[in-house]
Amino acid sequence: MCRAVLESEEGQTAAEGINDGIVYLMAIPYILVGGIGFFIYKKYKTLKK
Repeated sequence: MCRAVLESEEGQTAAEGINDGIVYLMAIPYILVGGIGFFIYKKYKTLKK
């Protein structure tokens, strides 16, 4: 996307969509690592019993 389009008044919906996409792309690795860590912890805890 052109920076001028994102900064113009008419492109507010496009800018919001781009910002939402960036937030999702930043959050996905943390969610994946957290989920994998949780399952490893859960598996380790059940093996200790």
